[in-house]
Amino acid sequence: MCEGGPVTKDWEDRVTAAWATFDDYAEDDAADFRAVIDKLVAELPGDSPLGPFEQACAWDSTGHSDRAVPLYREALARGLSGYKGRRARIQLSSSLRNTGRAEEGVALLTPELDAPSDELDDAVRACLALCLSSLGRDREGLSLVLGALAPHLPRYQRSMANYARLLVEPEA
Repeated sequence: MCEGGPVTKDWEDRVTAAWATFDDYAEDDAADFRAVIDKLVAELPGDSPLGPFEQACAWDSTGHSDRAVPLYREALARGLSGYKGRRARIQLSSSLRNTGRAEEGVALLTPELDAPSDELDDAVRACLALCLSSLGRDREGLSLVLGALAPHLPRYQRSMANYARLLVEPEA
């Protein structure tokens, strides 16, 4: 059992293997890569949220955010949750930004700032920062990026975290 529906480990391994070959496809071969993903998706139950999620990822990764948006929405509407659900929200927000709907991306990702912490936290902040920047809210975006970066620095963590905070909460 995988998040979002019953799939076998073999299926997951084949999807992972397909994505591992993504860089082997030239830009002109994007449709061939999407066909590989479509073939794997065809093995899933018709109501699986993993199908539209994987197809959205394939469209998105081959430069078609507009085609990815409805598929990400469908995957989430079908109940995609957990790690892949969080990935879908991050990627959907990015695609919304790419299609001129950054405000929707901000609305979708802002609640993720309060979600349980995982390895996607920095990706949430980076994507949210891009959405904010697209809306002319650069100080808020820079604050998020500095806040995400600070824990990874060998020194100056406290200073950078404070600078990040002060970008959006000026000292009294």
